[in-house]
Amino acid sequence: MKKPSEDREAPAVEPTAGPADSAHGRPAQPKATPSASAPSAHDEGRGTRNRVARSILDHGPSTAAELALRLELTQAAVRRHLDALVAEGVVEPREKRVYGARGRGRPAKSFALTDCGRDAFDQAYDQLATDALRWIAQSAGGGAMGEAAVAAFARARFAAQAQGYRAAVEAAGPEGRTEALAEALTADGYAATARSAPNPQLGEQLCQHHCPVAHVAEQYPQLCEAETEVFSRLLGTHVQRLATIAHGDGVCTTFVPKAGAGKAAHPTGGRTTQTTTASARTAGRNPA
Repeated sequence: MKKPSEDREAPAVEPTAGPADSAHGRPAQPKATPSASAPSAHDEGRGTRNRVARSILDHGPSTAAELALRLELTQAAVRRHLDALVAEGVVEPREKRVYGARGRGRPAKSFALTDCGRDAFDQAYDQLATDALRWIAQSAGGGAMGEAAVAAFARARFAAQAQGYRAAVEAAGPEGRTEALAEALTADGYAATARSAPNPQLGEQLCQHHCPVAHVAEQYPQLCEAETEVFSRLLGTHVQRLATIAHGDGVCTTFVPKAGAGKAAHPTGGRTTQTTTASARTAGRNPA
């Protein structure tokens, strides 16, 4: 049900006194103004737009209908806020990906955060991290040795980070490990979810709707590779990185095959692909 305050354009204002008041000898009443504690229409609109953007961050590219359902707003109100966010460069419209046979009519338009929109939520010191990794690479001699040094740092970092996830994952049953890992990642700011793959018999998808180090990973894909390796160890199976925010995708998506699935059909295509941990040079890219 829609909250009345969410779609209000302006706070109610008491009417001003008219000429009849003076005609009867009563002093004209001053024009009423909103209370200092009452939010302005601009503030309310901005607050709702922030909620819309945050919902896209947490759940990935979304249609106006999906946002309206999650935020308990009308679709008309959501579209108005989306138009404003698009104008500000915070979100951008995309054609919604459809799995399987496409129905009649045009597919619903989904909205994803732009790099600018993600920057509004990021609190990581991207430049500092990039400079530190560059220094590590140069100190190791650059070239292949430098890349190996950065990879070693990334593996050590994610291995330490994984210690906080291990207990939660191991406490879950085999069918609940991906969900447990998603919850642990969410607690660390990755806004992660677990859902069935397009073919549920093959496995699941671990989706991270936010990446605090996305801009750094654009230059150093070893970060994506190390993270994928950690997921593989935590879940006890080889996994396949299908997409990452660092390479322009709306969501970091990792395919987790079901036990005994063996060679699994590609979750987003029609080919058969052995699930595996992506290499440092291909981590984050959709398989060709």
